[in-house]
Amino acid sequence: MNKAETVHRAPLGERTVALFELLKGAVVLLAGLALLALLHSDVQAKAEMLVNLLHADPAWKVTHEFINFASHVNDTRIWLFTFFAVFYAVVRFVEAFGLWHELVWAEWFAVLSAGIYLPLEIYQMVHHLTLYKMTIFLGNVAILVYLARLLAAKHYKKKLERLARQQAA
Repeated sequence: MNKAETVHRAPLGERTVALFELLKGAVVLLAGLALLALLHSDVQAKAEMLVNLLHADPAWKVTHEFINFASHVNDTRIWLFTFFAVFYAVVRFVEAFGLWHELVWAEWFAVLSAGIYLPLEIYQMVHHLTLYKMTIFLGNVAILVYLARLLAAKHYKKKLERLARQQAA
């Protein structure tokens, strides 16, 4: 295969971020669609069954909050959660497609969507630092820095190409 026949592929890091966004979208979509199984049912009773099945301590704060939350879930909220899950998934799928194909708008969108969560993540870590929160924060920072450097490199390359065209003319 000669040079003209080679297929251009996005950098491995960008493809990795695209796959990660695709995975996030798929997980949220599946969770949102799974909520539809709770329509017309006693969500609190199902939550209590799940807590018993998992042998979770009912006195544990998280368990108590989970059951309390389930007691306020109705069909309207299930449809609303499902709608937002589908919407979120579509956004993640579009972003993944754009990143996979190195579309600049998708790279900017990814930078913004990674950066928008940072203040909230910092706030939560200040109030209660956990390994999970630190991992999510560092992952978002890594994605943000990688994509920002990628965008800067592309901008610099375009600037050099413009200068070369100007000098050739």
